[in-house]
Amino acid sequence: MPLLEVRDLRVTLQTARGPADALREVSFTLERGGTLGLIGESGCGKSITALALMGLLPEGAQVSGSIRLEGAELTTLSEAELCHLRGRRMGMVFQEPMTALNPLHRIGHQLAEPLRLHQGLSAAAARAEALRLLERVQLPQAKARLDAWPHQLSGGQRQRVVIAIALACGPALLVADEPTTALDVTIQREVLDLITELVHDEREGGGMGLVLISHNLGVMADTVERVHVMYGGTVVESGPTAELFEKRAHPYTQGLFAARPRLGLPRGTRLATIAGRVPELADLPVGCPFAERCPRVQDDCRAALPPEVSIAPGHAVRCLHLDEGFRDAARALAANAAGPLPALNPPVSSPGLSAVGTK
Repeated sequence: MPLLEVRDLRVTLQTARGPADALREVSFTLERGGTLGLIGESGCGKSITALALMGLLPEGAQVSGSIRLEGAELTTLSEAELCHLRGRRMGMVFQEPMTALNPLHRIGHQLAEPLRLHQGLSAAAARAEALRLLERVQLPQAKARLDAWPHQLSGGQRQRVVIAIALACGPALLVADEPTTALDVTIQREVLDLITELVHDEREGGGMGLVLISHNLGVMADTVERVHVMYGGTVVESGPTAELFEKRAHPYTQGLFAARPRLGLPRGTRLATIAGRVPELADLPVGCPFAERCPRVQDDCRAALPPEVSIAPGHAVRCLHLDEGFRDAARALAANAAGPLPALNPPVSSPGLSAVGTK
């Protein structure tokens, strides 16, 4: 049984302009001890996916589809039942550690709270375990930090405390939403290395799974085994990290890689950009969400959300106009599986993305 199984997840939010689909047909599976990354521009649905997993969506949000954690369906649980799971079986590291910590309580109190709530520890036992956790996340002067206030810690130190709180009860699933935002490069690397170590450390949950959200392609390459590229509230491409990074099939994925900064570029070189902007939730098109920015767009792209097409084992793309090599791979895979293949229209030339074509 997978640790986490998400199937056909759709989230509709209430906005000033009426209901808006924040997520559409999002599906993925995470095994115990596995690592999965969500990438994409701001506003593409990554954080909404994390909030949906944790049951922390805004009031009035409508959810359909399935989210199963260790076989239990989360979408049908009451708030009380979700509160019982959060902290105990699910932990989350938020983007900004200063807002994630309560400025009115000392660090030791905030660490002890989930231990007393979910594990029934006494005040003394919870404090002792809080100290062990701070030492586990390598916080300097851990004993003295128990009585510190959040504002007395640096950004990197606060994020270590947030990680310790998320791991306090040994959750099966850790969701990390941009955990290194606003941290300098050295501290970013330390925090990411720490998260990776803890995920694979059997002492911290015995095969804990990780869902990591980041804009940083380098972070994904070093940290997760699978990557899902999100745009317009859906997954437009997914696959094993090495496979997807080498064979970027979707025009949006190719655009992301073309726009990334790289060492060795001549001084004054302008980075490539993706024309246009991410659509607002209330303005999401019926069809492919990337259609208005895509150089390959055709009329059929706007008719309906494209189905997923497998182009290699575990590597899927939502696109009707794949490059010819990917089309051939998809047809060969479908023929070997003796299964139906969604219609693929003739490829359209896309010179704007040629710099990041397949190898």
